[in-house]
Amino acid sequence: MSYCVHCGVELDQTATRCALCNTPVIDLSSVRDENAKPPFSTKKGQVERVKRTDLAILSSVVLASTAIACALLNLLVFKGSFWSFYIIGACLLLWVFSIPLFIYTRLPIYLSILFDGVAVALYLGIIAYEYSGLAWYTGLGIPITCMVTLLVLLFTFLHRFFQTSILSTAIYLFAEVAVFCVGLEMLLRNYFDGVIRITWASVVLVACAIIIIALLTIITRSRLREAVRRRMHL
Repeated sequence: MSYCVHCGVELDQTATRCALCNTPVIDLSSVRDENAKPPFSTKKGQVERVKRTDLAILSSVVLASTAIACALLNLLVFKGSFWSFYIIGACLLLWVFSIPLFIYTRLPIYLSILFDGVAVALYLGIIAYEYSGLAWYTGLGIPITCMVTLLVLLFTFLHRFFQTSILSTAIYLFAEVAVFCVGLEMLLRNYFDGVIRITWASVVLVACAIIIIALLTIITRSRLREAVRRRMHL
């Protein structure tokens, strides 16, 4: 379907002139110059990527300068308490987290997760030392950190060494959420009440179990699995 360039009336496909204003019908494809240069550049520019070593140096300098500046302020100006310990510990924590990203990319992921867990434990130790909280540190801080680290290691292992999909990954995630909530409440009850039992964690456990059973049913039934994939565009 074409229209007259002058009056806008609809033209017949075989027409050579407009029936209303007698304007010639020009086939634009016949007058197009294939060798004509476009009015804008067709080259795609590419910005040079920043090297990992440069990012590592930048992040290390920023974190180190922040820690040193806060330490000097604590020693020379604000002498009321050792508040700089928290910032220094946070900087060290961020630096350890950035090791596999910028500094040493060949570090095994399991070793990296262990380093992260140790860094979190040390940071909690700084807080416990400042507030004389060794009781909660040994009773809650260390056990919860170890539990989270082990769960992350287990999730990473399952995701890397088993054929996984979004549905199976969701099963691993809900199972670990249930284990974490049960373990957390047991630790809290034991620390504050001296007994090991669960209350609110049982609700999370039941909800996660129902979701896991539903996901397992979907995975084992091919028609359900394909229907979910089509509807979720997986």
